[in-house]
Amino acid sequence: MVNRYHAPVAPGRSVFTVVRLDPFDHTQIEEIATVAARAFHFDPFFAYLSPAHLLRARGLAIFWRAQAAAFAPAAEAHGARGPDGRLVGVALWIRPGAYPLPASAQLRQTLGAARALIPRPRALIDGARYLLAIERVHPHEPLWYLALLVADPSMQRSGIGTALQQQILDRADQEALATYLETQNPDNIAYYRRFGYEIVHELKPVKAGPPLWTMRREPRQQD
Repeated sequence: MVNRYHAPVAPGRSVFTVVRLDPFDHTQIEEIATVAARAFHFDPFFAYLSPAHLLRARGLAIFWRAQAAAFAPAAEAHGARGPDGRLVGVALWIRPGAYPLPASAQLRQTLGAARALIPRPRALIDGARYLLAIERVHPHEPLWYLALLVADPSMQRSGIGTALQQQILDRADQEALATYLETQNPDNIAYYRRFGYEIVHELKPVKAGPPLWTMRREPRQQD
């Protein structure tokens, strides 16, 4: 079943529709990978791992295709579609108690990352250090984990990120559960603080690489 509603956007912006995605659908996995690759192309972390634009574009598509497929059994996925039906935003949430992922899913993630970074062997080592650092500090208690939130560059600042988060944030508040995420873009810190997230850790697993932040949002009391 697909849940749809028209989200309000800034004047002059096209209306987008929020939909429930099927994370097992191969066509939708390809769409998710395409949006994520476009959104992360100039991200400081991925630019550090893969400085060449063409290699980065190819690697990001491979990486996010593998990530989306690995997340599928544990994920709730929502997307935003533009007036033409094109997917322009994605939120992938890992359900409480479903992290860490099963060994088979982790293997899929690892193989996808290896394929994405194989043109730069040094990047494989650096990327592994980041992943290990993330794993070490990931909370152990049940919570909602925002594994991916992206908007197509052509639709950023149109309210997509808010619309894609709100349903799960409301649910987390009702369930009295925290939400958690990682970001490697310093510009995102102020954005996520608007929703109640605060920094938990600043990680710098590779001396020459960019930092990465973990952020947590405690549930808000219900009236």
